[in-house]
Amino acid sequence: MQIQVNSDNHIQGSIRLEEWVKTTVQSTLERYEEDLTRIEVHLRDENGDKTRPQDKRCQMEARPKGHQPISVTHKADTLEQAVDGAATKLDHALEHLFGKLRQRRTPANGQPTEGSQASALLEEEFLENEQVLNS
Repeated sequence: MQIQVNSDNHIQGSIRLEEWVKTTVQSTLERYEEDLTRIEVHLRDENGDKTRPQDKRCQMEARPKGHQPISVTHKADTLEQAVDGAATKLDHALEHLFGKLRQRRTPANGQPTEGSQASALLEEEFLENEQVLNS
């Protein structure tokens, strides 16, 4: 999983900041490492030089393999709170996505879904026709 960190002109970008953000994101989302190709992190100070409540913004965009990107944003008073909040939101969003995918694959009752039953019937019919043609 690749993690890319971007910051605007009002946030002093540094190797230390980038490593801290990467470590935070990696530790929060490590269970999805095999399912994600990249995470982009965008840090922004909404008011520039002026200090206002919740003027630090962190947007994270995750790219799950084979699915549309998922984006979350969190605003806070400090950069640390913004990054932590966005990482937590992204964790919840990914849990929701992968939870829905697991439900589709394995229904609660353990029985095949209607679509998979129809596919099985079509496959069975196809194989029967194959045997008739080959006889």
